[in-house]
Amino acid sequence: MASWDWPDFEWEDARIDVLEALGRTDDAQTARWGCFERALSSTHLRAYLKRLPDFDDVEAEKKALDYAQRSGNLLRALSFLVSWPAPDRAANLVLQRFDELDGDHNEILAPVAEVLAGTHPLAATLALRSMIDFSLSNSRSSRYRHAARHLLDCSSPSSAIKDYGQFEPHDAYEAKLRREHGRKSSFWSLIT
Repeated sequence: MASWDWPDFEWEDARIDVLEALGRTDDAQTARWGCFERALSSTHLRAYLKRLPDFDDVEAEKKALDYAQRSGNLLRALSFLVSWPAPDRAANLVLQRFDELDGDHNEILAPVAEVLAGTHPLAATLALRSMIDFSLSNSRSSRYRHAARHLLDCSSPSSAIKDYGQFEPHDAYEAKLRREHGRKSSFWSLIT
């Protein structure tokens, strides 16, 4: 996964302000787009789109969302798409790249699951499962309470999911957890 180092945009923002003051608006726009590309910065993307002529902003937004979906940093892309908001694209990304989800990042995946729960229950369920799987596979007992809540949350939207596609239905997933992690009584005691 790509680095989580968030760039310090103070210098970039000062540079953009100077370019604008000098009347070098094209250079300022290039710098804004560059900031967006490096960090999926919604602030810089919004500033970039705001300065485009009518209708050009729609095409540029689509280009930006496409770029985010192709990002090497899946969690950063999900965070961006959910906050933009582009929940359809975030759900699509979860479904396409589920195997790459790093369940160690509750701070990203819990809000993703929450946003997607109402309209994209399968994607929400998969985000929750990634956190459950990480907690149990790595015996992170300090996270068992959250993982138990996530498992219970998975059972709610399961009735709304008509087609699990390549993924296990909820009952099969829970049965697999019981087989693989049945001895983790401190987790299972939180379920009953």
